[in-house]
Formats: sequence, C-alpha cells, structure tokens
Amino acid sequence: MAPGVEPEDFESEPLEIWPDNARAFNLFASVRTQWRVGLGGVVGLDYGVVDSRIDRLRLPDEEREEIEAEIQIMEFAVLDVLRQ
Repeated sequence: MAPGVEPEDFESEPLEIWPDNARAFNLFASVRTQWRVGLGGVVGLDYGVVDSRIDRLRLPDEEREEIEAEIQIMEFAVLDVLRQ
C-alpha cells in the first residue's frame, strides 16, 4: 500500500489473484502508469514498455506469448471500463 492509504479506503473487498495469474497480474501492475493517451482518451498500453518488462523475465517463446495474451485481456478490460 502507498503511504497514507489504508485497506478501509477502498469500497470493495480486495481481489484474490489466483496463483496461475499472479505473474501476468504483477507484470500488468508494474506497467500501470504506461498508458498511451490520444485526443480521444486512453488508447492502450505502451507495448514498448510492456515488451521491455517481458524481456527481463527471459521467458521461452511459448510462455512469452501466453503472458502477452494475458496482459491484453487485462488491458481490454480496463479500456472497456474507461469507455463506459
């Protein structure tokens, strides 16, 4: 938690992250400030940054593709919420 932020400050219950999703979620959280913004608002994640973070994990190609797909699922979910 950030300094001065307490669990009581949030209206909903904390989310449980399943172990199978933890690596992708942690990666997504690590790029949470790397959104591309255009005249119409948020466009999507900056994949130059995302790819750089994935490179650091030194994953085999199959796992890399899997984590990229998982990141995109989360990205699209955020975009859907922002566009409502």
